[in-house]
Amino acid sequence: MDFTNVTRALQGRGFAVSAFETAADAAAYLDRAIDGVSVAFGGSMTLQEMGLFEKLAPHNDLVWHWAPPPEGMTVADVRARAAATDVFLTSANGLAETGEIINIDGSGNRVASTLYGHKKVYFVIGRNKLAPTYEEALWRARNVAAPKNAQRLGMKTPCAEKGDRCYDCRSENRICRGLVVLWEPMLGCETEVVLVNEELGY
Repeated sequence: MDFTNVTRALQGRGFAVSAFETAADAAAYLDRAIDGVSVAFGGSMTLQEMGLFEKLAPHNDLVWHWAPPPEGMTVADVRARAAATDVFLTSANGLAETGEIINIDGSGNRVASTLYGHKKVYFVIGRNKLAPTYEEALWRARNVAAPKNAQRLGMKTPCAEKGDRCYDCRSENRICRGLVVLWEPMLGCETEVVLVNEELGY
């Protein structure tokens, strides 16, 4: 896939951009770039598939609520600690070629950390998340990423049961409760988009 247009659009909006042919190359780059700092991971199948937690753990102070909490800490404690790390790593549910980065969240910790509290945020995004326009990227986030995540979590929602689209349900198990669109990096937060020419995550 040619990332020329989306790279130009993202850079025009103020994002730093790196592009790699493989997930292994992207993981090696992040392993070199992130060293000796505190790092939090947002819930992300992309990061998990890349093995980034294991790669970064030996030389960084890592926090991830998907990992078993340290003794004496709850998942809520881990999320609170994650909000104050130097670096935050996550992915996106949709990325428009015009440069908008779209995420949908249930508890809010993942999207909150893309907005505030860290010195640097990295979005690691596989080619399957890319759509030509903002409207199509939003459609993808709602109708592709959200149902797959609901299925993964075993939620009792129409989208999880049918796996075909968003039903804008009112289920208490609904995980798509908030939408965040980044048009530009937030003030005071360096933000880099790492593009990968492989399909990663949902």
